[in-house]
Amino acid sequence: MNDVQARPDHRGIALQQVGICSLPYPITVTDKAHQQTHTVATIAMSVNLPPAEKGTHMSRFVEELKVHHNNISMRTLPRLLNDMKGRLMQDCARVEISFPIFLERVAPVSRSRALVGYQCRMVAEMKGTEQDSILEVKVPVTSLCPCSKEISDYGAHNQRGTITLAVRTTLSEDGNPHQIWIEDLIDVAEASASSPVYTSLKREDEKFVTESAYLTPCFVEDITRNVVERLQQDARVAWFRVHVENFESIHGHSAYAVCEMAMESM
Repeated sequence: MNDVQARPDHRGIALQQVGICSLPYPITVTDKAHQQTHTVATIAMSVNLPPAEKGTHMSRFVEELKVHHNNISMRTLPRLLNDMKGRLMQDCARVEISFPIFLERVAPVSRSRALVGYQCRMVAEMKGTEQDSILEVKVPVTSLCPCSKEISDYGAHNQRGTITLAVRTTLSEDGNPHQIWIEDLIDVAEASASSPVYTSLKREDEKFVTESAYLTPCFVEDITRNVVERLQQDARVAWFRVHVENFESIHGHSAYAVCEMAMESM
């Protein structure tokens, strides 16, 4: 059969990315404890296309994914990219993997255990021998308003929010990115708010969380700066972007704050 994609193209236009996207696919994610968690990801994979080539071979992306899907982490993505480059015979490769992960969290007093869901995204790109990768995690948290606490005779309003952390890591001596785990970013986020969010709380836990949040009031600006301070202390982090959104409980809007920083600029 004729290989239509391999025919020459005469328009002289190079394409930076061609490939597949919006592909639901089961993957296995390696966690910090080196245990494997099964989830379903939405995946995009691409390579570059030189001006003289008509098209790429889409089925080869799925074939490479089939080889690598059972061991996904920031440390293993460079191998996937390198294999994509070789299989598609191009200089650049990119993969974006978005997925939910559920981790067991323990209630603060009763020690009741339940799963909490976190939305994650891994983006990795290889151009020649140069690598770039970003790990992103969205973490639900609770915040209690310092202004409400200050001006009210009784109580203070609080709300749920999300902290979205995206980080690039420094490179290790072998040229691969240092490993930052999803759990590391979750810990940073939860420690930076008034309280974590739990799936299962007994009465004694609810009392503890309510009082703990009251003692740790945070504006959306405070949470963002708390996260930034913690990331600045991590030698593995080369760049980060922090986006915090509070879903205000007594206002008709959400409040948000953003900070993006490359560590060498500090």
